[in-house]
Amino acid sequence: MGMFDVADKPDTLRTAVAQATVIVNPETIRMVRDGKSPKGDIVEAARVAATMAAKKTSDLIPYCHPIPLDYIHITVTLNEASIEIQAVVKTIWKTGVEVEALTAVSIAALTVYDMLKPIDKTLCIESIKLLSKTGGIKGVQEPYSRQLKAAVLVVSDSVSRGEREDKSGKLAVEVLQKYGFTVDSYGFVPDDVGKIEAEFKRFCDDLKLDLVVSCGGTGIGPRDVTTEATLRVVDREIGGVSEALRAYGQRRTPMAMLSRGVSGVRCRTVIVNLPGSPKAVSEGLAALFPGILHVYAMLEGQGH
Repeated sequence: MGMFDVADKPDTLRTAVAQATVIVNPETIRMVRDGKSPKGDIVEAARVAATMAAKKTSDLIPYCHPIPLDYIHITVTLNEASIEIQAVVKTIWKTGVEVEALTAVSIAALTVYDMLKPIDKTLCIESIKLLSKTGGIKGVQEPYSRQLKAAVLVVSDSVSRGEREDKSGKLAVEVLQKYGFTVDSYGFVPDDVGKIEAEFKRFCDDLKLDLVVSCGGTGIGPRDVTTEATLRVVDREIGGVSEALRAYGQRRTPMAMLSRGVSGVRCRTVIVNLPGSPKAVSEGLAALFPGILHVYAMLEGQGH
């Protein structure tokens, strides 16, 4: 039991809108409009209470993550026989803000109740509900009309000679399958530019796969040549993908900036270089998906 682990999730823009309705006697509404509420300005108090509550949600709800909120907007509407409170909350983070929005309107409704209870015995908090939420990785995932095919190529002298067990490649296969890819090829190749290049061409030209993920050979060691082999093969680089992978990794380890991995397209096959360690592969794939899936619509001319 406890908070979910969101450490590997990417930051995305997330928005939630929640609403609370307090049923109030029409005569009480008239008193509020005329500024005759015994405890002061109901509307402003509800706005302030809701804003403070949204920022304190993780202190009140045990398993909510402390979230840096970028925007909170509270609207209080006086109807004929009700007071309606609406909260819009935004963040750029790893998890959603629906509980923050719901907490905001809940505390605002209780504030209204507390301020009006001396003059209205019919008060009732009628409803507290989430109106909408957007964002997160599910918000950018898109269906594809056909089965996508992939290959995983582990670049390592020791793995290709059978001296070391491969963990990174197996992990990559599992993640690709989770995202709906059929992994048509999974193999090993030594740190040799010519052999790596030949494998890439086979995946792209002969097998016509949609995605090729390489693991290893992206550093600055004397045998790290995956980057050179990739640049020989691709028709166009996708610099933004590699930048995103390094930026994601750099937030987790100061050595991520030393990766020279590149990404690109050969015909309609996307090639992405990942470092060789299982941890780096896990983090790289977490950063890669689901955004990379949009590339196939772009390759077919559908644009952004």
